[in-house]
Amino acid sequence: MFSLGSWLPALPGLAWGWALLDALLQGESPRGWHGDGSATAWGTLVTCCCLFPAGLVGACAVSVLCSLLKVYLYIQSLNDPERQAEKEAIRTQRWVLESLHVVMLTGVLVLVGSRVAALVVLEFSLRAISTILSLGKGMHSSQLYLLCQYSLGCGVSCGLSFLLEGAPHRTCNLVLAAGLAGLLAAYARRLARHVCTLYELHSRARYCGVCILLLASGHGIPRLLWNALAITFAVADLAAVVLINRDFLSTAEAVRFWMPLTICYTLLVIYMQEETRQSAGRRPVYQTVLVRMGGLFILLLTVGRWTDVLHVLVSLLGELWCLLRAGVMLEACRRQ
Repeated sequence: MFSLGSWLPALPGLAWGWALLDALLQGESPRGWHGDGSATAWGTLVTCCCLFPAGLVGACAVSVLCSLLKVYLYIQSLNDPERQAEKEAIRTQRWVLESLHVVMLTGVLVLVGSRVAALVVLEFSLRAISTILSLGKGMHSSQLYLLCQYSLGCGVSCGLSFLLEGAPHRTCNLVLAAGLAGLLAAYARRLARHVCTLYELHSRARYCGVCILLLASGHGIPRLLWNALAITFAVADLAAVVLINRDFLSTAEAVRFWMPLTICYTLLVIYMQEETRQSAGRRPVYQTVLVRMGGLFILLLTVGRWTDVLHVLVSLLGELWCLLRAGVMLEACRRQ
């Protein structure tokens, strides 16, 4: 197998360093380290190095979602004379906060454990299916896209970590995925900035190819996002179930965890659907987050671990951060 030590200078003092670097790139513990304390420390280091690019990919996926949705909402408000205030609110958003949003969300996704991330993904999938069935096809779909931000980050992060678990050169694969995701997120933000600045002029003058393309097919952005999210959450749900079940030693132990979880999620979905029908505005959105995370917090107090409880609190911060950052777009979706 390819190894850095095979072509780098064969110095005895550097052999240990080459072994560490090779193991880091392959995402595994170096040979001869099993069974001692240093193996545990090295395994923790490798895990952290793998969690960061996975979290960055999840944060970049959320950034791409928000950028494309911003483009769609801006075009829709531009075509409606009664929604000029929404257009100006979307345009005047501070672009420098986009990079800060990615950094903050990456940190949250790195801190959240795989179990809680998997539970967040499963909860949103159940909630999304219930919402689609109860409200009808196509209704409030734009708002649902914004509500899935944190769940999307968790789904991409834990799904990518699961798919690359045990793969050769896992760290290299994750770094490459993070680089490509960052490049895609940067181009999506650039597109949103271009549309909010020059679309109104270019669409009238037929000057810019990108704006002409959006003028002709910009209405298809929700369908594109729908297909991408459906595939992403299908893979994430499968990964989430596997990640949760691998911690159980017996079927009885798994049943003791899944039974209260299913009951809790079902009651939460019913409650949130009734609350959504009876309320309007931005308040129910934040209230729903508190109720969901509160229910998950109480559940994990009984059937989870103490680290899971801490990860739920971190997830609460991540959910609130995503919703606060998308407050203008949430208001536009609500009025739409």
